[in-house]
Amino acid sequence: MSLPLEPYTVIDLTRARSGPTCVRQLADMGAKVIQIWAREDTGGDFPRRGFDSLNLHRNKRSMTLDLKSPRGIEILKRLVAQADVVVENFRPDVKHRLGIDYDTLSKLNPRLIYGSISGFGQTGPYRDRPGYDQIAQGMGGLMSITGLPGQGPVRVGIPVADLTAGIFLAQGILGALIERERSGKGQWVHTSLLEAMVTMLDFQAARWLIDGTIPPQAGNDHPTSIPTGVFKTADGHINIAASGQHMFRRLCETLGTETLLDDARFKTAPDRSKNRAPLAAELDKAFVTKTSAEWVELLNAKGVPCGPIFNVKETFENEQVQHLGLATTVKHRELGEMRIQRPPVTLSRTPSSVRTAAPDIGEHTEEILGELGFSQADIDTLRRDKVV
Repeated sequence: MSLPLEPYTVIDLTRARSGPTCVRQLADMGAKVIQIWAREDTGGDFPRRGFDSLNLHRNKRSMTLDLKSPRGIEILKRLVAQADVVVENFRPDVKHRLGIDYDTLSKLNPRLIYGSISGFGQTGPYRDRPGYDQIAQGMGGLMSITGLPGQGPVRVGIPVADLTAGIFLAQGILGALIERERSGKGQWVHTSLLEAMVTMLDFQAARWLIDGTIPPQAGNDHPTSIPTGVFKTADGHINIAASGQHMFRRLCETLGTETLLDDARFKTAPDRSKNRAPLAAELDKAFVTKTSAEWVELLNAKGVPCGPIFNVKETFENEQVQHLGLATTVKHRELGEMRIQRPPVTLSRTPSSVRTAAPDIGEHTEEILGELGFSQADIDTLRRDKVV
């Protein structure tokens, strides 16, 4: 079975998480990815991967290359001349200093799609600042609306700026590849952690941009749709989302709290939003009379959106998660069989797949150099001179 991006070659110069997240999307869809680790990034010592990298770098081949060496840059340029995509997430000045920026490489390959992620953008007053996920979460407004009211700023429990920037860049690269079919020309595609975070504010951003409202922390409650949030049960907690009039009626009928329907404090959506604390207190009295599993079954039977709150172990043990196959098995050449996540999007005819485990750093150096026409004697010389 063919894969969507099978004809395309991607040169992966990325580090950390945002760039590799982008490349992972392309690799899972079949792109032939050559990951390049620079000797200056590791001090010449190429370490084994951590557990997170085993999930992040699957479906790639890996080589080492000294990008501060003229011969190393010449090898990279030979790779780029035959590639479709280059992805990097250096600070903006680094690629220019190395001479591997878009303007330079596109002269070798006018069809090249060049993807970049930075902390704050390729231009502007913060262009050269180092960018990290939590910094972007704070500057992008996310930490101000995350957490319990009055708690102070709270980071999200995943590197959401890194992950979304990577996904946005992959989307942009796919768009550029489609456009190239018409124009025959490549282009530079770039985003940043800050742009990703501001974009992910979504309706919270719209509240400010359109209405002038600065969204506060709302904790586990939905900021505008009440009751939507976390409620304590006899043995834990569940999430419910019952904000519309029809859904609120269903909720009250299932809980046996029909008197709330006639309570002036809760009659309309604006009333419930204004009186969310007393409404939650009334609902809590009912929810604590049964277990989470009992309420999930009863509420779903009545069509009220609800669900349990799992830890990560419970998530992967859940019957629906197992049915969807969100964890898959891959065989590493030294570590044996291991479970990692599978791609979350299904294409019915040409699905993405996890085909190979993450390579050891530099595992395919000789293989890739051989494909470029280097002899074994050439490769031995490059190793002796620490170019690879």
